[in-house]
Amino acid sequence: MGKQYGAPENYEAKLERVMERLKAESYDYDWSRRECWVEFQYKGGRYRFAHSLENAAAHGVTLQYGSDAFAQVVLSLEDLARMVERGIYDLSTWVAGMKLLPEPQELDRCFVALGFSRLPSSIEEVREKYRRLSKAVHPDAGGDAEEFRILTENYEMAMAALKGEQNG
Repeated sequence: MGKQYGAPENYEAKLERVMERLKAESYDYDWSRRECWVEFQYKGGRYRFAHSLENAAAHGVTLQYGSDAFAQVVLSLEDLARMVERGIYDLSTWVAGMKLLPEPQELDRCFVALGFSRLPSSIEEVREKYRRLSKAVHPDAGGDAEEFRILTENYEMAMAALKGEQNG
């Protein structure tokens, strides 16, 4: 069994302190059952730390939850903050080797209406999402006809947008 980490809320509070120490302009984070990420803006650049149970296992580390991966990322960022404060590294030098994230793109309304928080990577991903959602709202399954019409309209707009990108 791997190391036991405390409550995720403790690491959320620790992350807030670490981001202040690093003088990050802004930050965001999330974790799920199997993975996590922390993104931050520093001197106009966007950076992302991501970790997962699979990545930990590939390095011989046993984690049970995505919140454990989140704890490891926060602790690593805290180590980085210590190095910066001790003058060992300037954060600009350290993050220069990291891949910058592209600026977030405004997501079309049709994708948001289908429940996407990012641009889908394929037409099939949109199809699968539509199939799942339509089963719940289709009038033949006891759903609302207007809700189904709106869902279908957003699906068609999303498909057209993705097809346009693939042809463009």
